Amino acid sequence: MRQLILLALLASSALGQRFYPDDPLEKEPAPLTIHAAVARKLSDYYDFFTHQFGKPGEHQPKEGQPIPAQDVNTLGEPMDGAWYTKRHYYRRMSIQELKQGPGHAPPPAGSTWRVVGAKDEGITPGFTIADGERRQYFLKFDPVSQAEMATSAEVISSRFFHALGYHVPDNYIVYFRPEELSVDGQAEITGENGKRRKLTVRDVENILARAPRLKDGRYRATASAVIEGQPLGPPRYYGVRKDDPNDVVPHEHRRDLRGLHVFAAWLGHDDSRAINNFEALVEDGAGRYIRHYLLDLGSTLGSGTQRANSPRSGAYLFSWKSAAVQLVTLGLDPPYWARAKFREFPSVGLIEGDAFDPERWVPEYPNPAFLNRLPDDEFWAAKQVMAFTEDDIRAVVSTGEISDQAAAAYLVDCLIKRRDKIGKAYFAKVLPFDRFRIEDGALAWDDLSKSLTDTRVQWFRFDNETGKRTPAQGMPDEGYGVAEITAAPRPKQSILVYTQTVNGKTRVVGVARTWGDETS
Repeated sequence: MRQLILLALLASSALGQRFYPDDPLEKEPAPLTIHAAVARKLSDYYDFFTHQFGKPGEHQPKEGQPIPAQDVNTLGEPMDGAWYTKRHYYRRMSIQELKQGPGHAPPPAGSTWRVVGAKDEGITPGFTIADGERRQYFLKFDPVSQAEMATSAEVISSRFFHALGYHVPDNYIVYFRPEELSVDGQAEITGENGKRRKLTVRDVENILARAPRLKDGRYRATASAVIEGQPLGPPRYYGVRKDDPNDVVPHEHRRDLRGLHVFAAWLGHDDSRAINNFEALVEDGAGRYIRHYLLDLGSTLGSGTQRANSPRSGAYLFSWKSAAVQLVTLGLDPPYWARAKFREFPSVGLIEGDAFDPERWVPEYPNPAFLNRLPDDEFWAAKQVMAFTEDDIRAVVSTGEISDQAAAAYLVDCLIKRRDKIGKAYFAKVLPFDRFRIEDGALAWDDLSKSLTDTRVQWFRFDNETGKRTPAQGMPDEGYGVAEITAAPRPKQSILVYTQTVNGKTRVVGVARTWGDETS
């Protein structure tokens, strides 16, 4: 029943009554308890071909009214819940909080760690260890030729994504000596024949032989705390889980997934495919439900995990249109990414900010949620990126413990340039006004672009049952009102801000943005 209530709330404007007494909702309704859910695997090859040559999910129509984000409250904000939690933009985090990250689990403790599992194949071989407190962590390493690159990218990006509101595991840079590892007698590994067998000291040595070693004999790794709960595998960027009664919004219509395109572009997360996400059946004060995580962030910030990222990062692995252009022009019209110039730091990989174009950046293959984004989705993400000051960015980058200070400074500079381009691109598509509030009896807001001064506010009374508007002389002193805000330089952009006044107290209850000839 409660999932039907949630659907009704999300579609309230279409049903007549636009606002309810508890609007705007800050949190998702309490989840229905899930007694069991099916774990699933997702083939990387299947995922690639499905998205590259098919069109899974519901896409925006070529004509007519676009499909707005459906996981938002009446202010246009995603609600705190299983997918997302409002953080840095909404409540500024301290430098210490930004550097700490999720903070649910501390770094591994103890002088000896037991290896309880290992993966010797794939892009990121590594161990699962249990520390002195019996907490489990995955240890992942850098490639020999790119020391510090993947480990720093994983730690830095996980802290950025945490501050941006996503659920991520606790990731830490750790250092250890081989003699500080012991092999658990029950640990197993998959052998060359594909069968499971006992893990040996030689297996551990073989994995360490593929990782760089510091001059003092220690190894450096990312320790990623094992996520609590029952692992269920990756979610998809379209549709819903049939065994999750709380998953009622198609993923391609979630603002927190549409806007993820902007965050991924900023951090160079071109490997943002479904297989690098994760779902777990967890139990806490809210009940027993599925929580959604971003995982495997070692291929960000110029890192390709086991090598520096490709210079063509930010373009599809394959595109009919790009291939046709290159064929017709005989290669004389190079794609935008080919104009990029990199400073090659082994500990950073290939990332830059001068040729970066957030409007043209794409992941390795099409993503239905990213493709469905609208200007208000982009603005929602851009305002969060722009909330990171230079000091914030520098502090988060420092958690990657990049020993080459020139490389760390270069990475900070790239992220600042990319941040500013994101703000410039997406603040131009809608009026960049936000944080609407009532101050001294008048409607106030922040101009995030700090550039629009010639604004006009026209007030109306608003009938919450019929949606009818009638002109008013200023903010209504009782009931619902709506202010239409325009700015002279942008005639096709406007914002509707809805207010409710009860017993002389007024509050903002809704926001809707207009761009071009369409309204969200």
